[in-house]
Amino acid sequence: MTGNELIINVTYHEKRVALLENGELVELHIERSGEQGIVGNIYMGRVVRVLPGMQAAFVDVGLDRAAFLYVADVVDQIDELEMLTGPNEAASEEGAGEKDEDRSERDTVNGESTGRRPFHHPEVAIEELLREGQEIMVQVAKEPIGTKGARLTSHITLPGRHLVLMPNVDHVGVSRRIEDEAERTRLKTIVESNRPPEMGFIIRTAAVGKEEDALKNDIEFLCDLWQTVFKKSKKTHAPTLLHSDLSITLRAMRDLFNADVERVVIDAKDEYEKILSFLGRHIPRLNCAIELYEGEEPIFDHYGLEVEIARALQRKVWLRSGGYIVIEQTEALTAIDVNTGRFVGKRNLEDTILKTNLEAVKEICYQLRLRNIGGIIIIDFIDMEKDTHREKVFQALREQLNADRAKTNILKISELGLVEMTRKRIRDSISRVLSESCPYCEGKGYVKSKVSICGEIFREMQKEMKTFAGKTLVLHVHPDIADLLYEDERAGIEFLERKYGKRIQIKDKSTYHIEQFEIVGA
Repeated sequence: MTGNELIINVTYHEKRVALLENGELVELHIERSGEQGIVGNIYMGRVVRVLPGMQAAFVDVGLDRAAFLYVADVVDQIDELEMLTGPNEAASEEGAGEKDEDRSERDTVNGESTGRRPFHHPEVAIEELLREGQEIMVQVAKEPIGTKGARLTSHITLPGRHLVLMPNVDHVGVSRRIEDEAERTRLKTIVESNRPPEMGFIIRTAAVGKEEDALKNDIEFLCDLWQTVFKKSKKTHAPTLLHSDLSITLRAMRDLFNADVERVVIDAKDEYEKILSFLGRHIPRLNCAIELYEGEEPIFDHYGLEVEIARALQRKVWLRSGGYIVIEQTEALTAIDVNTGRFVGKRNLEDTILKTNLEAVKEICYQLRLRNIGGIIIIDFIDMEKDTHREKVFQALREQLNADRAKTNILKISELGLVEMTRKRIRDSISRVLSESCPYCEGKGYVKSKVSICGEIFREMQKEMKTFAGKTLVLHVHPDIADLLYEDERAGIEFLERKYGKRIQIKDKSTYHIEQFEIVGA
């Protein structure tokens, strides 16, 4: 099959949505029972602390940790319409900006009709906008990631199938991905003539080719939804959830479902019926097959997806040529190293390096999307001597990233062969969702060598023997360390016993961490 597919697995404890492009897994979305994502949720929050030094505030919206609100997300930043669609992952991938000629229209912003405070000039300080105890309507722009709380914005957006409503912005924008000027103009004219006064919209790529009725239905639905949220905000006090986004299966229909998707397959009857109902309301003339999977084999196994998911957790990824890339994720950034590995090429070294780097480009972009790696990314390509080769690799990287729904920024390849880039991060990567820090190495990825541990033990034993009044010291250690002390390091134990005239008794403890040891008196 050459078209795209959505494969949806629903179990008691989690829901998984896989997007396949030409049979290849390119995106995986997971939502566990009791852990539904909060991006896009709208809250009435209470400011608990204003931080002038950071130009930000902590806001209590009822989550485990206070959420973070930057001054830039409180004041008007109409120059970056992509940010205004940030709370919705799919809306943000649309790059919901306009072309340069549209920017002159973006000078009218309304806050009065919604009852919210008017927007302010970006240079206004956070302490002039917010005060402790103040209640403010906010929307989650980024999930809590690691130790960081959720990131909030006061720019509310409500995504629909074809449009994104911006209730506090009097402007109509068009996704950058809609390149046909005639279609851009047609869509903008339809929305302009049907939108309520002072209500803003972003036209998404899903709107291409849609008739006026479909866009009018989206406008009416989103405006009614906003009125419901706004009225609720007037009747409640913080912290309160005003609006939660759709479940992951329906979000997939709204955000991932497009003209390229030829088939949706789901293995749960109740979710299957919900999808049919949702699509019936929003896409009544459906040209896609919606199938209920009833096979004996688990659906992800049937499509070979479990193997691909396991591969997405591996540190090393082999290339077809015999080269490989190594992906290292840290708290601050992700480093990707490209190596020739077993690939020796057929002509000269420069051609071998170029071919490996070009092959790595495709795999890296695929892995970034599949693993949902965001934030700062450093790619260490194999050094290329020729400027033409560097430019070829760079252009290939830019071209591959164009297919990514997440917003990316990329800098030119440096003289050292490094590429610095950023990829918009809204939710945790697959590795953070599917795995946790190793309790044994505490996330370091390594433990001390047995010989190093023995060295530490000898130093501690020497300190203890100098002051210990008794005749026997008992050393509790991991069994592997005990074996090493009895065998290769036995001479060190005997030396300490002779020097201090005391006996050392070694006892192994299977429950001990390999680096753990304890010295006690008998």
